[in-house]
Amino acid sequence: MFEYYEALGLQPKLRVDLDDLRKRFYARSRESHPDLRGSEDRMAKLNDAFRTLRDPVTRAEYFLRENGIELSKDAPPELLEEVFELNMALEEIRAGDESALPALKSSRERFAAMQSEVDGELERLGAGYDVKPNPAALDEIRGALNRRRYISNLLRDVDKELNVHLSN
Repeated sequence: MFEYYEALGLQPKLRVDLDDLRKRFYARSRESHPDLRGSEDRMAKLNDAFRTLRDPVTRAEYFLRENGIELSKDAPPELLEEVFELNMALEEIRAGDESALPALKSSRERFAAMQSEVDGELERLGAGYDVKPNPAALDEIRGALNRRRYISNLLRDVDKELNVHLSN
């Protein structure tokens, strides 16, 4: 459990000092000389650990998985209206109705703001959990991560469609 933290000599926490993480990664990397037996496996694990733990979102997802908590695939109920409006705008644009482009751009701004808001919420929840770990906080973090994942997917879809129309 928590092998990525262990690989880098860290205590499992939701917040990580990125400078310390980087220093630990480079120090452990130097210890894994290519001529030593098993060094390829150690380096692969170190690389995976570093990639996962340096990003607050992937770190939180990993932390939850290691605590036996899986993320939901369902749309958060509070986003259903936004999703409906976005899908309507996407259908109009794909059908050739350029008048929906401002609505799509507006949606992109809203989703980016929502993602930023969720990132702040994740930071606050992670800090609270690190001070006083409890299962209820992990459930809140899971809810925030589910919202963030869904919002990120919406942003990706909007950006993809905007790029198609900007390149034409």
